[in-house]
Amino acid sequence: MGIAIIGAGNVGMALGQALTRRGETVVFGVPEPQKYEAAVAALGDRARLTGTAEAIAGADLVILAVPHAATAGIAQGVADWQGKVLVDATNPLAPGLAGLTLGTTTSGAEVLAQQARGARVVKAFNSTGAENMADAAYAGGLPMMPVCGDDADARQRVMALATLIGFEAVDMGPLMAARYLEPFAMTWIHLAFRQGFGRRFAFGLLRRG
Repeated sequence: MGIAIIGAGNVGMALGQALTRRGETVVFGVPEPQKYEAAVAALGDRARLTGTAEAIAGADLVILAVPHAATAGIAQGVADWQGKVLVDATNPLAPGLAGLTLGTTTSGAEVLAQQARGARVVKAFNSTGAENMADAAYAGGLPMMPVCGDDADARQRVMALATLIGFEAVDMGPLMAARYLEPFAMTWIHLAFRQGFGRRFAFGLLRRG
């Protein structure tokens, strides 16, 4: 049992690259594996490719790195997640990056938790660009990665993964904090695409002594 990444787009491949580079074994689950054979093979022997259902069945930690619209079908396609850690790396983006389709009183992650029966849902890897997940190194310090979830053990495991790939993992507490993390992701998106920052920046956490 190990890590499955559902989706092999920018975020999924970035996380796969970062995790395998640090010794983790990752199984990618996608509907049409043949489309991604070359990309996954390029990650080396620690990356494997299979169908979505098989990847989920063989993992105890599953990262959803798909468009938000696909999360419900994946969540409801498993009759019982049997305590697996389900990491929601998605954001409920409106068309054209115009904003979010959920917020204030709920979040995409909370809706996912209702749909994924028996899963321990954790929100993480949604608040920065894929390039930062592939390579989190910045001369000025560690970029932050906020993590929230109702199950403390699941949350700590995901924080350990975030730390492993070079982030300062920040414990945001219960899953309802995803109501803040999904709009926080829009801050990065707005700066990157609307304000001309480009994708080569990240947010950090400063503390006074």
